[in-house]
Amino acid sequence: MSILIYGGTIVNEGRTYRGSIVIEGEQIARIKEGEDAPRGNYDKEVDATGCFILPGVIDEHVHFREPGLAEKADIESESRAAAYGGITSFFDMPNTKPGTCSLETLVEKFELARQKSHVNYSFFFGATNDNSVLFRDLDRHRIPGIKLFMGASTGNMLVDRQESLQRIFSTAAELGLPVMTHCEDTRQINANMQKARTEYGDDPEIRLHPMIRSEEACYDSTAHAVALARKYGTRLHVAHLTTARELEFFGQEPAITAEAVIAHLYFCDKDYETLGALIKCNPAVKTSHDREALRRGLVNGKIFTVGTDHAPHLLSEKQGGCARAASGMPMIQFSLSTMLELADEGILTIADIAALMCHHPATLFGVRERGFIRQGYAADLVIVCNDRPWKVTKDVIQSKCKWSPMIGHEYQWRVRQTFCNGHLIYNEGVFDENSSGQEIKFR
Repeated sequence: MSILIYGGTIVNEGRTYRGSIVIEGEQIARIKEGEDAPRGNYDKEVDATGCFILPGVIDEHVHFREPGLAEKADIESESRAAAYGGITSFFDMPNTKPGTCSLETLVEKFELARQKSHVNYSFFFGATNDNSVLFRDLDRHRIPGIKLFMGASTGNMLVDRQESLQRIFSTAAELGLPVMTHCEDTRQINANMQKARTEYGDDPEIRLHPMIRSEEACYDSTAHAVALARKYGTRLHVAHLTTARELEFFGQEPAITAEAVIAHLYFCDKDYETLGALIKCNPAVKTSHDREALRRGLVNGKIFTVGTDHAPHLLSEKQGGCARAASGMPMIQFSLSTMLELADEGILTIADIAALMCHHPATLFGVRERGFIRQGYAADLVIVCNDRPWKVTKDVIQSKCKWSPMIGHEYQWRVRQTFCNGHLIYNEGVFDENSSGQEIKFR
């Protein structure tokens, strides 16, 4: 099938320009700069006048909860939410039930996604205290890298032995596999929680969450990860950075990078007053000073990628305080629109958004022929516009959990169309239920 997209402003590789894109089958066949569209006979023509055309977003950090936690979310529902949000590829995290820490569980996840995912997919392999010997049996063309929990979070996959960490970093370096780390010092967190419980009771109120999962706990763990990466020459990517202080480690060494996620770029500790545990996540949303530093990091080279850490829970699980309420929130459907709001505020440009959410994840993990608008690349594209406001309601939400901390928020930017592998899978509120993504290939 041939498709012509014309009249829009293309955002790609640091440039914004008026142009047209021709899709043939699953690939981008032609990119023409200028006002005039290329002549030809096309099966479909899409008028993108007044809109911006970006590469489909690559969300490098999601928790789609399958297998084992499908009451919260599953690959079908969350990949549909991704398509609504302009995300055409995702990398899922290993803390499911069972965890993706063996070759068998990894294969099972790929088969689930082959059957159920509406967009393109891959899966991190989860490190444990004793499974680094399996890294050599992994197909490095099928996975983005190794996910390492250096702090305890949902899923109980903490790696806390120094000899295990050394083996993970050294083996990954030898194999050329990036290591993506969750960095929080669990001993400090446990001590902070015990202190809070002594003073405030068994379930300390939610405003204390950033003090329990503190700046020091994040900084010390990140410092440890950076030291190991430097020692062994490992490609390190630190997930969901939350503090201004941690930024000192990034921006100088190409092999050591950081991710920011939507929750920490949008919310701050003052929002606990109105949203409570709905914005409880690990690491915690911290101060407005930290948020502003992370926002500056989007353009000064400190932050290399933006993901979502999309982590649905049942709304009933989000009740309570620091000890009882589950950590994590669903954000994938609204991530691109939220980033475009930050562009309207002058924090970054729309070209920066394409770099942080499309280009950089592709280059960091070695994604083949995605993440850019280039001839011969997969036709993963998203068309966005700000022609009319819309409000987040429960009915809008596609995630299986059916809630969001963004409920009630009015956006100016919206995703108008999402193309995945040349197929128009989302079109002005209409979704192709029969759409299916492809396994992402690397390196």
